[in-house]
Amino acid sequence: MTISMYSACVPPMLRALTNLRLLLVKAAAHAEAKNITPSVLVEARLYPDMYPLSRQIQIATDNAKGATSRLAGMEPPRYEDTESTFPELLARIDRTIALLETFKPEQIEGSEDKTISIPMRDRTLTLKGMPYLLEYALPNLYFHVTTTYAILRHNGVEIGKRDFLGKFF
Repeated sequence: MTISMYSACVPPMLRALTNLRLLLVKAAAHAEAKNITPSVLVEARLYPDMYPLSRQIQIATDNAKGATSRLAGMEPPRYEDTESTFPELLARIDRTIALLETFKPEQIEGSEDKTISIPMRDRTLTLKGMPYLLEYALPNLYFHVTTTYAILRHNGVEIGKRDFLGKFF
């Protein structure tokens, strides 16, 4: 049995973003329960040269909307990257989930060999569809979701592996 590009892209990204959303909900509740100013968590980093939690969320959502849009042959929508509160970050995740839910399998199927170009700061990365999804987009999404999890856990938010993975059935 083969797996479709749509099945390898949209459902895992939706799951990752849904679980990311639940992590943020728990973080906001933790901040309130412990009387922590929410911006302390939103601006928290694992190390000074790493991006803060807010930027991790922005990059995770950018990866999901970018990959899905590009594989479907569309220009990814642009977000302003101005979110600085839990409600704003949650709204960004919700907007990205809503976008991903609009894609139909027929828009993404057959994109295995499509040439995908991603503008970077100093160059343009060009890959075929399947390596782009499996070797760049999904690992990048998971990196930023994992880093968000690590920032929150490091700051005392009571989350665990089940929160990261989400519910199965």
